[in-house]
Amino acid sequence: MPRILLVDDDRQLLRALRVNLAARGYEVHTATDAAGGLAVAARTPPDLAIVDLGLPDADGIRVVEGLRGWTTAPIIVLSARQPEAAKVEALDAGADDYVTKPFGMDELLARLRAALRRAVPTPEAPVIATAAFTVDLFAKRVTGPAGDIRLTPTEWHLLELLVRHPDKLVAHRQLLREVWGPRYENETNYLRVHFANLRRKLEPDPARPRYLITEPGLGYRFAP
Repeated sequence: MPRILLVDDDRQLLRALRVNLAARGYEVHTATDAAGGLAVAARTPPDLAIVDLGLPDADGIRVVEGLRGWTTAPIIVLSARQPEAAKVEALDAGADDYVTKPFGMDELLARLRAALRRAVPTPEAPVIATAAFTVDLFAKRVTGPAGDIRLTPTEWHLLELLVRHPDKLVAHRQLLREVWGPRYENETNYLRVHFANLRRKLEPDPARPRYLITEPGLGYRFAP
């Protein structure tokens, strides 16, 4: 059952899309703003996202960029903006298709099916094991030699974002945007505090981290 993320502040349209997609067997998750959309995607990674550009807290382009930073799932942008420049910006940000409002439901569903057919599945290991700890993404559980390691929801969210992309840099702004929202993109002190706590819980030697690596001035990386 493909999982679809809908991000649109038009509640009537959101309800119509949810009903139509659910009736066709899709698992549907919704959000009415950019921060909520990124948070929902991080908790339940979508197989396809439909994103409106006119969101109340940030331009939908920010959602496209946030999703494209860690997932290859198709993204269909909805917008009432007609100029070609708006379409080019959305596609350059990582969107796969652009649908102008108003649109026919049948057309949107056809575009959705086509995007899913083109998508290349990227299987991910549900369990990531290191010599010091093991992360079970499905169970949302971290264990070490002494048993379960208790993380706060924020610590789990940060760790999950890193372990889903081993050996890849995850930028400060992406982490802040996806965990706290677009208004917190410059609050790098949040990351310093929470990664210090994660290292105390996970690293054999927190002063010389082996797994949660800081890339100075850029972001963080998980080294399995």
